[in-house]
Amino acid sequence: MFTEPRIGELKKKGWIEVVCGSMFSGKTEELIRRLRRAQLANQRVEIFKPMIDTRYSEEEIVSHNANAIRSTPVENSQNILLMVEQGAEVVGIDEAQFFDLELIQVCQKLASRGTRVIVAGLDMDYLGQPFGPMPQLMAVAEYVTKVQAICMVCGDLASHSFRKVAQNEKVLLGEKESYEPRCRSCFNTGMKVSG
Repeated sequence: MFTEPRIGELKKKGWIEVVCGSMFSGKTEELIRRLRRAQLANQRVEIFKPMIDTRYSEEEIVSHNANAIRSTPVENSQNILLMVEQGAEVVGIDEAQFFDLELIQVCQKLASRGTRVIVAGLDMDYLGQPFGPMPQLMAVAEYVTKVQAICMVCGDLASHSFRKVAQNEKVLLGEKESYEPRCRSCFNTGMKVSG
């Protein structure tokens, strides 16, 4: 015989949210905004970032607008699973493109446990190619928000991160001295000139 669960017996539902876009598009700003709202709602929030991202702070996620929120730097995605405390309701992850592909399973496990997982990262690398685990995370996420910057060449909406320095490493931490947001057309023109 089927009986409806009582309110206290309902299993909480988790999900994955992805905030993606180019550099200088406001990804981290949006992540911080969502995490702060969860904190204001008295939800138990835990925040992680890759250990290699030390541009602004070793233990904080910091947006280009200098908004910051405390985080835990981790070496790889499995460490997130090991470090999430029992009862965490919201898990935030910044700079997801720098994590290994295991991040996809980590996020899915957390969501299956009933956790709201909010992930922010670059969807494309400096060559305009899908970056790290981001494409797969976007595919399995319930919610995807793609934010745009402003093209520094023509002023249109920008979805690409154009590398201004002659470096071929896939991962090159940098700011405005190394990268600028560009629209598709200006990005392609720049790649032809620098290629």
